[in-house]
Amino acid sequence: MKAVVYDAPRSYRVTSVPDPEPGPDEVLLRVLMAGLCGTDLHLHEGEFGPRYPLTPGHEIVGEVVRTGEAVTGLRPGQRVVLDNTSRCGDCAPCRRGMGHFCANLRAQGVTEPGGFAEYLTAREANCFAADDLPVEVAVFAEPLACVVRGLDRIALSPASDVVIFGAGPTGLLLAQLAAHSGAGRVTVAAPTPSKLAKAAEFGVDHTMRLDRADPSSGIAALRSLAPDGFDVVIDATGAVSVLASAFGLARDGGTIVVYGMAPESARWPVPAYEVFRRELTILGSFAQLHGIEPALRLLRTGRVRTDGLITHRFALDEYPQALAAAGESGCLKAVLVP
Repeated sequence: MKAVVYDAPRSYRVTSVPDPEPGPDEVLLRVLMAGLCGTDLHLHEGEFGPRYPLTPGHEIVGEVVRTGEAVTGLRPGQRVVLDNTSRCGDCAPCRRGMGHFCANLRAQGVTEPGGFAEYLTAREANCFAADDLPVEVAVFAEPLACVVRGLDRIALSPASDVVIFGAGPTGLLLAQLAAHSGAGRVTVAAPTPSKLAKAAEFGVDHTMRLDRADPSSGIAALRSLAPDGFDVVIDATGAVSVLASAFGLARDGGTIVVYGMAPESARWPVPAYEVFRRELTILGSFAQLHGIEPALRLLRTGRVRTDGLITHRFALDEYPQALAAAGESGCLKAVLVP
């Protein structure tokens, strides 16, 4: 079969590899679509703990081709989305109910072969039926599961005033779920007008354009919108320069959420006295934990919409173009269709 294979950071080939064979409790999946996200761009640079040789791709929709002898709940021809993580259940983090910190965590697309390939194998327990959803919707189950985890971490108080930096897929999913999780007002700030238009289409209360070259006017407008500060400031960009503005936008007693992934080498100056004096909370949200089923429920009910989010589609041979597109402002979501 054909697959994207990395042997080192920034070093990859689209090449032929042996077809995988499912174990007794596994299924063989034909990849129908795999999303390319910011995590994959970090993996391209050798960040986020890749294990080589690596086939990336962790946002996966597949069709069951063959089942292992112990598989009872899935059948050939069935469409599924994949929870790409497997936990040991025995280490200290797992025993504390924090399986996303599992000492023996396996993650397809990070430490194990992922979805930028024609086929892959997966444990039956990690596959969730999605025959009732279009592939273009189901492919958002994994990123939405991460958003579910983020909102769990934030635990919004009713009528919270929320501002979200970033109008990529993650920012737009966060904005919609925040609105359905008790926020009284949701504002999205980003540099790209077309993405802000999509946020408005999805029902956010306010959008604000931030010029990357000179964000000061946009920040001043946000302060005017919430003179006492926002209850929750969420960064979905991973840009330290954006995080630096969060302290001036959070109200006393407010929460700053580091949701976007910054480069591993990035450092963020935090005003310690301000955190102390103003009783600010700083939260991180790392990865989803048992979030695929809730995400599918949100997609099925239409509480979270994904129409128009996929703007670029590529074949496996076009992986270099997919990487380039994912870093461009005009791309909302790039997917690979093997």
